[in-house]
Amino acid sequence: MKDFNAKQVKDQAVQWIRDWFEVNGKGCNAVIGISGGKDSSIVAALCVEALGKDRVIGVTMPNGVQKDISDSMRLIEHLGIRHCNVNIGDTYTALMAAVKEQLGTLDVEVSNQTIINMPPRLRMTTLYAVSQSLNGRVANTCNLSEDWVGYSTRYGDAAGDFSPLGGLTVQEVRAIGLELGLPRDLVMKTPSDGLCGKSDEDNLGFTYAVLDRYIRTGECDDPKVKALIDDKHVKNLFKLKPIPHFEY
Repeated sequence: MKDFNAKQVKDQAVQWIRDWFEVNGKGCNAVIGISGGKDSSIVAALCVEALGKDRVIGVTMPNGVQKDISDSMRLIEHLGIRHCNVNIGDTYTALMAAVKEQLGTLDVEVSNQTIINMPPRLRMTTLYAVSQSLNGRVANTCNLSEDWVGYSTRYGDAAGDFSPLGGLTVQEVRAIGLELGLPRDLVMKTPSDGLCGKSDEDNLGFTYAVLDRYIRTGECDDPKVKALIDDKHVKNLFKLKPIPHFEY
């Protein structure tokens, strides 16, 4: 993989955020869901450098109890940004109960994917509710590696108004996080969706290091892993495209 200049790319990302807001939200705030993971931490830090901490608002959204909420708060305190906490637990419980009840009338059980993907969609609803009350623009915190294999929830964490990390792999994102001076343990934290109890790499069946190398060089030493990545990429391309519409 070619050399990656973290400082140069960090500076370019900061300028890109400034330019985007100048056109799409002059004077608006950046609203970011703070999960305690590397991506939301780095997006928040980039926005602070680009816009100033007074224009960056962090939102924590535990589903009942969030075991790593301390990481979210540490990041918020490190950056000195305003924040609010909206617990989605009661909403999730009520909505899931209603869905289960009505699916039961059709003799259908709630799928595991429904259970996993409902919280991210409720969180995005929450972010837009907060954003529209605070003259905000919602940050998408997905990175290129996740998007490449569809490791995101459509209309959940895959949504947003602007995406600072959408063109950067996990390894590149981490390098930028260290360049920003964020706590190393947050930047290097094992990626996990916080929903199913497994790491991203456990769920994917390959490491981000292998995926990132394949994205940037086209090289993958294991043919089975290459086939798995290609299959996920093709199947999930629809997530990255506009909604198809009938042309009249």
